[in-house]
Amino acid sequence: MSQGSSPEIERDELPLLVQAAAQGASELKADDIVVLDVGDILGVTDYFIIASAPNVRQVRRIAEEMEEHVKRAGGDGTSRAEGTREGMWVLLDFGAFIGHVFHTESRTFYDLERLWSEAPRHHWVDTAVRPGAPSRSLSTTPRA
Repeated sequence: MSQGSSPEIERDELPLLVQAAAQGASELKADDIVVLDVGDILGVTDYFIIASAPNVRQVRRIAEEMEEHVKRAGGDGTSRAEGTREGMWVLLDFGAFIGHVFHTESRTFYDLERLWSEAPRHHWVDTAVRPGAPSRSLSTTPRA
């Protein structure tokens, strides 16, 4: 996936429901989760959450988990979902943001990050610590 020289946005700048959806994808081990701020460019939605998985079953489960996390965070869920049956590219329309969950090969082919390369972005890293699970945070420095 292409990574242009677009500005990086901080996690705490992202709306709560966007964070919830991205965390849902992360908890099911989605690959390379990226949030793009497309609001000033696209006009019909504010954010894209892009994630991928190596098999169709995992693509579907990630999409389901993203919606569940949004609902648990107080959101309404999707107004529309497409591609669930095929599982190569599932599009979840939450209104203010859209989730794109790709099969790895489809993500490489469509390369939305390159298409929207000028959009500010956040590379999601799971910082939640769950019992028995290693932390996936970028930082290895202990907190004081």
